[in-house]
Amino acid sequence: MARKPETGPSSDPELLILSSLADGPKHGYAMKLDIALFANVELGPGTLYSAITRLVDHRWIEPQDENGRQRPYRITMEGLEHLHAQLERMQRLARFGLRRLRTVCT
Repeated sequence: MARKPETGPSSDPELLILSSLADGPKHGYAMKLDIALFANVELGPGTLYSAITRLVDHRWIEPQDENGRQRPYRITMEGLEHLHAQLERMQRLARFGLRRLRTVCT
């Protein structure tokens, strides 16, 4: 059983990959670099490619034609909708948690 990351939902590999691909198609290594830049999260190859496989199975991303040895992926409309829903949910949770913290810390 895979361990849940200690840094919280913002380090979820699937959400990080979908967020990376929302900017345009990328191959695995380009996603890894992009995620390291915008989220400060280092995904190992096993984590990255396992998550890519799950996202393809859900039809949230799809492979494009190979470019040499690299296979780029692009986010699908269903993937965009899923990403939007998850980010909205995270935003609601963050607002709620911050309101609760303000009542405790004041």
